[in-house]
Amino acid sequence: MKSALRLVLRRVGAILVGMLLVVLVGFSRGASANTESQEKADHIEVHKAERTMTLLRGGKVLKTYKVALSTVPVGAKEREGDHKVPEGLYTVDAKNAHSTFHLALHISYPNKTDMERARKLGVKPGGDIEIHGLGSKFGWVGSAHRQLDWTDGCIAVTNEEIEEIWPMVSVGMPVDIRP
Repeated sequence: MKSALRLVLRRVGAILVGMLLVVLVGFSRGASANTESQEKADHIEVHKAERTMTLLRGGKVLKTYKVALSTVPVGAKEREGDHKVPEGLYTVDAKNAHSTFHLALHISYPNKTDMERARKLGVKPGGDIEIHGLGSKFGWVGSAHRQLDWTDGCIAVTNEEIEEIWPMVSVGMPVDIRP
């Protein structure tokens, strides 16, 4: 019990230190979005093990982002409530400018393969998987949010990053989520 408590306290301490650094760096840099490239992407790749999401155009990397995943980051989503990020080929099937999580790119999970797997297991496949920001309440956390996988099956970036990503991504864009 004491060992588990020490682990939790260490994680909380690391998160608090990370948040403080983010706030300090944010004040020193100002709140300007990265405008290196506003070129439109044609493909998104997510590598769960590396906690990265890459926007590509014609096979060329436009930008790679560090991401936070779900509370159960290993393994493909199989059912509603399993707290996993799906794995496979999907598309951005909607953009939600009024999301609780700032801006959200909805992913076409479940696809036919996911629905068939869920049917065989006798479960609901779940849904509502998105690439999103942190929302207005937690935007101040910034990149420190990556210290802990916290979503419920989604892929999270900072509010500033989703604002940069938003104009580069179109509905219908392929999303390849890999283990």
